[in-house]
Amino acid sequence: MSPFALSHSLFGHIEVICGPMFSGKTEELIRRVKRAQIARQRVQIFKPKIDDRYHEENVVSHSAQSIQAKPIDKSTDILEHLYDSTRVVAIDEVQFFDEDVILVVKKLVRRGIRVILAGLDQDYRGIPFGPIPHLMAIADRVDKVQAICTVCGGAATKSFRKVLEDEGQVLVGETDIYEARCGNHFEYQIDEELVSLRPKSEPVEEVTV
Repeated sequence: MSPFALSHSLFGHIEVICGPMFSGKTEELIRRVKRAQIARQRVQIFKPKIDDRYHEENVVSHSAQSIQAKPIDKSTDILEHLYDSTRVVAIDEVQFFDEDVILVVKKLVRRGIRVILAGLDQDYRGIPFGPIPHLMAIADRVDKVQAICTVCGGAATKSFRKVLEDEGQVLVGETDIYEARCGNHFEYQIDEELVSLRPKSEPVEEVTV
């Protein structure tokens, strides 16, 4: 390995941008990507194919900022599409990928690549979302951004789903389905949530208060 390659490998690290919907996660990811491009670094941006709300290929923020990306089915596709000259990899909506993305990110870092990740840290129930908790734990930098509560105007850290017909964890949507809420106005029936998380064979004990 050349001295340059060795010295460059020291700069491989992980940055996580997380928070609720409408908090500017993608906007911040795009800002960092553009700064890297100004510095003449080779950047590749990836996004899950499931996220086609604004554009099938581009990463688009709620403020209409946009940058070209490569839609992929699974996180391991990143390694197949990676160029030797790439110095920065950005992944938007990382919560939609499975646990394999953790290994992919570690491999990128070992190659001396700066990895920028953006995604929801909690789902609509307030439960840690997919691989995000693990990625936050191994990250060199974590930025938790906040939105504005649609009820009181306070700092929002939750994504509230207004449509409850579909109880699946993943339901891609915008303001027609989701709102940003603060903790005080995050409405969800916790008792029902706890029951749904128990194994079906485990009886639910009644609690008398």
